[in-house]
Amino acid sequence: MPNYNEVHTAVRTEKRNLWLAWAAGNVIMFLIARATRNIAVVSVVTQVLVVVVFLALTVTLFRMTSALNRKADAARREVLGE
Repeated sequence: MPNYNEVHTAVRTEKRNLWLAWAAGNVIMFLIARATRNIAVVSVVTQVLVVVVFLALTVTLFRMTSALNRKADAARREVLGE
């Protein structure tokens, strides 16, 4: 069983990776929206997709972050014997 420090380091690294993936996904969608802004129908569809993807990425980010927090909490409890 890994000790609490190893779990904490892994959780912190994974959270950083999640935030970077979230930012990268949003930047990519923004660039796609900017590239299609002069095409009438495609622009509207792209803007709707940007909103949907942003919400999906944000919900996923916070769910995964919460799961990682629970994992770190369980490891802390195990180490402290609570």
